[in-house]
Parts: sequence; structure tokens; C-alpha cells
Amino acid sequence: MNRIPATVITGFLGAGKTSLIRHLLENADGRRIALIINEFGDLGVDRGIVDGCAIPGCAEDDVVELANGCICCTVADDFLPTITALLDRENPPEHIVIETSGLALPKPLVKAFAWPEVRARVTVDGVVTVIDAAAVTDGRFADDPEAIAAAQAADPSLDHDNPLEELFVDQVSCADLIIVNKADLVTGDGADIDAALAPHRRPGVKAVRATHGRIDPAILLGLDAGAEDDLETRPSVHDGEDEHDHDDFDSFVVALGDVADPDALEARLVGAVNAHDIYRIKGFVNVPGKARRLVLQGVGTRFQRYFDRDWATTETPRTELVVIGKSGMDRAAIEAMIA
Repeated sequence: MNRIPATVITGFLGAGKTSLIRHLLENADGRRIALIINEFGDLGVDRGIVDGCAIPGCAEDDVVELANGCICCTVADDFLPTITALLDRENPPEHIVIETSGLALPKPLVKAFAWPEVRARVTVDGVVTVIDAAAVTDGRFADDPEAIAAAQAADPSLDHDNPLEELFVDQVSCADLIIVNKADLVTGDGADIDAALAPHRRPGVKAVRATHGRIDPAILLGLDAGAEDDLETRPSVHDGEDEHDHDDFDSFVVALGDVADPDALEARLVGAVNAHDIYRIKGFVNVPGKARRLVLQGVGTRFQRYFDRDWATTETPRTELVVIGKSGMDRAAIEAMIA
């Protein structure tokens, strides 16, 4: 029996995974693709963006959302039943695409494909890691190595673990293909990016530049990696741990009223990011006088806004934003700054 290929798309918050998937589905050329989306946070923004593009041939039940936490922590409870249900359909998909949350470790998910009830029916065609070119160039996912070395020399007991860097390392180390997204936001020959990837990229893994996630599906699909069979070549910072949690991160939803001035809202959001440990803000905004909803996404102090579609008749137009940041961030203070 031919096994159905599955592609795992991973990458840090705001790297452009959803944009890449939208482009993939828009250019599927009739191929039946099922999409599993794993959100970190209670508001289904990523699914809403995919649904909002009104892709011909992409049925509502072809998009499955897992919002009960990070997929790498809920494999048995959420992921396995979901993928089994897809496989048991009368007309199963020809390819499965899994978008992990920006805080997920890919290796535990790849391990799940070795489970007996899945292994005989699905194979991991490839792990595609999407990175934010501007963020990597700015060094936002890594500590200053010279500063760390100096501090550790002064006090060897100091622990300088950076949870963002650990995620970056794990996502790059597990990749069969790396997409350097938002390449239009950086200049130069990409030497800084190559240097950041080099210590963690496995031999033979290519890095392809992209803008707005626009990559030929022929590059993304058909890698034929069989990733579940070579886990030993995919090292993880968390190898040997019984569990992986996200105590370093937290999220909450901010509900606002109508927003007459999106520029002013963005200015307040930038102020909140600068004042607090916020990594990512995303959501939908209701602008009075506009029939279409406004999608807002921010990574650090860089924000993107666009109107994607009309509010559906079944929806109540409203403004809701997911704030993702370091555990212990001051929610009350952040909400006061944004309101």
C-alpha cells in the first residue's frame, strides 16, 4: 500500500508559515491537500487567514485546527486521532500538510509517525523550516556569544539558556529544507544568515530564499525524506527529556472595540512591545466603515496589516488580538497600553 506523504512546516512565531501554506494551497493544481494547523493561543488566527483566502477546491473540512496546546506536547491526545480520522475518510487526501505552532519542537511530532497505527499509512515527506531573514540577520534568536563567554568566565555557575535560541536550533536541526522567508527585508549576500544556520543545518539541507512565502510547490513537496526513519540524524536540544513544556512562554487574547485609526493602534502596539517581553501579536481588527476585516500581524516591532475578506454573515465584527510573549509578562499593563 502506498503511504500518503506528509509535510511538517515549522518555524518560529511570525516567520511566515501561514503565508507559505496559503501560496501552496493556491497553487496545488487540483491535488487534494489536507491541512492540520496547530495554534498557540485561544484565537484561531492562522486558520482564519487560510479560510479567508477563499482558495478554490479547499473545502472547510480539509482544514483541521488543533488549539489545545503545542502539537509536540499533545501528540497522543490530539494529533494521532486527527490524522487517523483524515486517513479513514472515504476519499483521503493525497498529501497532508501540518503547520506547527511557532513554539513547537518538530522532532517529537516526527517521532509520532513511527507509531504502528500511522507508520504503515503515512510517511514524513519532509520537514520544512521557515525562518525570518530579518530576525536572524538582527541576531534576535541568539544571545551575544562574547557577552555570554565573558559572564560565564566570571561566574561559571551562570545559566544563560535562551528558549528562543533553543527553538531555532531544534527547528533548523530537524529540517529537510529551510525557507529563508522575508528575504526582501534584508540586504547583502546573506552571509549572516548562512553563519547562523551553519552550526545546526544537517549536511545536504538546502536553504531557499523567498518573499511572502512564495515558493514553487514542486520545491516543497516530494522531498521523499522519510524523516521518521532517520531521527538519529536530527539532534534536539531536548533529546533525553521525558516531557517538553512551554513554561517560558505565555499568551492571552485582548478584546478591543472598533478601531477607527489602525495607525494609532499599531503605534500603541509598538509601544507595548518595546516596554514588555512580547514576541508576537496577531489577530483581526474591525474598522468602522469597512466591510472587510483587517488582519494584523507583528513580530517584534515590525507589523503588517491588510484587509483579507468581508466579515461573514455568521461573524460578529470585532477586534481581537493574541499576544504571545515571555512567561510572567504584565498582562494588565499591556492591555492598558493597547486599549
